Amino acid sequence: MGESVAEVAARGVDRTGGVPSSGDTVQIGIAVDIPEPWGAQLTRRRVEAGDPLAVPAHVTLLGPTEIPTDVLPGVERHLAAVAAAHLPFTLHLRGTGTFRPVTQVVFVAVAAGISECELLAAAIAAAPGLHRQTRFPYHPHVTVAQDVAPEALDKVYEDLADFSAMFEVDGFTLFSHSGQARWQPRRDFRLGD
Repeated sequence: MGESVAEVAARGVDRTGGVPSSGDTVQIGIAVDIPEPWGAQLTRRRVEAGDPLAVPAHVTLLGPTEIPTDVLPGVERHLAAVAAAHLPFTLHLRGTGTFRPVTQVVFVAVAAGISECELLAAAIAAAPGLHRQTRFPYHPHVTVAQDVAPEALDKVYEDLADFSAMFEVDGFTLFSHSGQARWQPRRDFRLGD
């Protein structure tokens, strides 16, 4: 909860670059981007709340996971197979929720598309070489404020209570991190291909 790949992701980066790594390992994560105009709206609200990790809005499918660099090609093959086996689906974001008091997070709730996100997340996590300890069960959501003053969390919660967006999800993105630079989008995977 509140832990995600694109929390520190960069946008507009060429997805054909090399494998960023720190020694013999690389950090990866996988997310669904929230399209415009909703992505910018939710990202802006996160910035306005004072969230230091205010990054483009997304739904995390696999949070930051460190793997051996030599496992990455197999993980990418697995992700291609997962994407091919899952059809595009409608994601409906509606209203707000919070993980307080467990974590200081306010999010926009996934109202429809929950099962599809859960199935994708489970299939992705089954990749050979992925061993990730999780603190909480998977719960698809879009973080809009994290680790900011309680008043800021309350304001975002109230301001976005009537938020609603519905769109087609046709893929997900693999991100990687070298440990020195920001998260970089590495490869897009289209559903049903």
